[in-house]
Amino acid sequence: MSSTDALPSLLISHLPPALAALLAHLPGLFLGAVFLVSGIEAPMFLLVLLIGLSAAALAHFWNLPVWWRLINLSFAPLLWLGLQAEMDSRWFLGGFLLLLLTSLGAVRTRVPLYLSSMRAAEELAIRLPENGRLCDLGCGLGGPLARVSGLRPDARLFGVEAAPLNWLIARIRLLGRAEIRLGSLWDTDLTRCDMVYAYLSPAPMARLWEKAEAEMKPGSLFISNSFAVPGIRFDEVLELNDLSHSRLLIRRM
Repeated sequence: MSSTDALPSLLISHLPPALAALLAHLPGLFLGAVFLVSGIEAPMFLLVLLIGLSAAALAHFWNLPVWWRLINLSFAPLLWLGLQAEMDSRWFLGGFLLLLLTSLGAVRTRVPLYLSSMRAAEELAIRLPENGRLCDLGCGLGGPLARVSGLRPDARLFGVEAAPLNWLIARIRLLGRAEIRLGSLWDTDLTRCDMVYAYLSPAPMARLWEKAEAEMKPGSLFISNSFAVPGIRFDEVLELNDLSHSRLLIRRM
């Protein structure tokens, strides 16, 4: 891939996935508008399906997470079907509010909701020292912490999440097994962590590394899912071979 071809993908990588997924619909909408204006007769559902297919293809080209590709594929057709069925508009409002509650702060922080695979959590459990403290920065729905809790009853687990609904789900899910705090990862003290895990986005990684270097104790592990730190060489890069084609970047402090 030439540098010219890579430029759009590089720019997209700095956008929140939700915004990138929305932008991926524009070419399909343009093509649909061309069909309508030109007078070419085509079933409306085929045009809507074209929008979904082109949005999913572009999301794949931009390396958006698998679930965003599926959302892009189905969003326009499902919206059209809902309109045809004269679905109550409050359902659309409810869907918007749900997206807002689960993605609140993503536009400001450029850290969307990513879901870690079970394989990623299992690798965390393997590497966490006995009676170690694992800190999940941006713990989302609490999946990795729940899995580690099942594999390592001795582990001391902590998570921080900025989106209220995600935090509530994780807190209920991990009640009695982990400390889950609503707030910013930048206000989280890393000095007591034996392992810090983050599945964020490219945007905050340089700043997060500065925080980790300043606060994490010698011998502790810093693990980033998929996103590297500019200019930093990791001790190990583990390909997870999961649906998101993610990898763990591991550095001993």
